[in-house]
Amino acid sequence: MELMGKVCLVTGGTSGIGEATALSFARRGAHVAITGRTQRTNSLERLRAATSDNGSDLIFIQADAGISGDCTRAVEETHARWGRLDVLVHSAGGAVPGGFFEISEESWMKAFDVHVHAVFWLTRAAVPHMIEQGQGAIILISSAAGHRGCLGAMAYGVPKGALPQFARTLARELGNHNIRVNCVSPGIIRTPFQDFLTPEQVQNNIANRIPLRREGKPEDVARVIMELVENEFITGEDLTIDGGMSMRIV
Repeated sequence: MELMGKVCLVTGGTSGIGEATALSFARRGAHVAITGRTQRTNSLERLRAATSDNGSDLIFIQADAGISGDCTRAVEETHARWGRLDVLVHSAGGAVPGGFFEISEESWMKAFDVHVHAVFWLTRAAVPHMIEQGQGAIILISSAAGHRGCLGAMAYGVPKGALPQFARTLARELGNHNIRVNCVSPGIIRTPFQDFLTPEQVQNNIANRIPLRREGKPEDVARVIMELVENEFITGEDLTIDGGMSMRIV
């Protein structure tokens, strides 16, 4: 898909992987809508700078991905602004620490709202517009934590593990409409999401868990997302971006 003049909606686009993805779209001349629960001035300034010279446009939509009405509204406001919606990236999410006996029922349900139910709400709103256009691309951000047991964060790993299956199933249903659905599963990426780690934990990850001996950057993930959007013969895939961590047995 050629992105110049296309319309992209990125949930959780105010930081980390979401911001890097939105920047990549903007630099390719796409119109970009980002969502977040709060505005982040520095992020918006970086995004607006990226759109200033190529004719693309940017809007921020205040929305909570864990609320059905906010997801639907984000899609409809994006479509109302530019009259189309070509790409949907669901990057909003958050850590839910705690083992099996420690997680509250409220936290468990909220985790599924933000990571799984949000995808259902967003795609239900977005897909009709894409069908009308005759094309579309949907990218879901899962996690390497969803591929194997995630010790101490069950309510994060389990819902993330549902997203590759959602992508594969929806890809089969929408292929005849020329709508592609893919998933990416990042490993340890240096974003605000990782700020709770101590320096010792960071060093342990680099030395003992990641064969490439470094943490990933949001741009590493954004580049893969761009390939999945621009290559029109890829659908139903889940690409792991973790420096080899998933293949390593420690």
